[in-house]
Amino acid sequence: MSRSERSARPAVHGFWEGTGATKTFTHPLDRALLERYVPRDARILDYGCGYGRLTAELARLGYRDVHGVDPSRALIERGRNEHPELPLVRFDALPLPFEDGSFDAALLFVILGVVTGDADQKALLSELARLVRPSGVLYLSDVPLQNDEHHVRRYEEASAADPLRPYGVFSTPDGGLFRHHRPEELRELLHAHGFDIVEERSTATATLHRGETTRSVQVIARRTDAADAADAADVSGTPPRP
Repeated sequence: MSRSERSARPAVHGFWEGTGATKTFTHPLDRALLERYVPRDARILDYGCGYGRLTAELARLGYRDVHGVDPSRALIERGRNEHPELPLVRFDALPLPFEDGSFDAALLFVILGVVTGDADQKALLSELARLVRPSGVLYLSDVPLQNDEHHVRRYEEASAADPLRPYGVFSTPDGGLFRHHRPEELRELLHAHGFDIVEERSTATATLHRGETTRSVQVIARRTDAADAADAADVSGTPPRP
């Protein structure tokens, strides 16, 4: 099957071409965590790089082979203005134009929180499993379901308004659409696509909305070999990518 025949465009909310593209992203890169698993000579994919915040930080830390990719035209244009030295590229469809196993590591920072549909999330994780070499690393940062009154009310109101949406999907007053996951959902999603979690941390993180904080989770997951990935796909019902 040709690349064009199997291309897909994960649903990314239009918020990221407008108001969202002006936001300051907040999830911190844990340098010690990164350096423990990703050497300086690694080839890294920063998927959902936005305006290149983390791509630039990786470059400052001495990671020279980093590729930033984002589906938002507005965010990539902002990134090219702020970081003209960085290789930031807009690709709004999958698969990405890289060979299988092209990367030693990939970053996925708060992308599952904004690509809210189940099918789109599975397509994205399948693509990252294709691109990250066996024994390579996925460094994920995202937001699990919160248990404070404010967030629980958001979840319940959104679920009542649209029962077909996954629980944890909600809108914000400025037009954003986000998803918080049960922690076990994130773990199962990674495992089903051939990534084994080797380290997990929780921390308080500022949100895109001034004055708010959430509990966030950061995960290092290692790409299993082809045989293990096939076994995981059999369990999940998601076929492995070649």
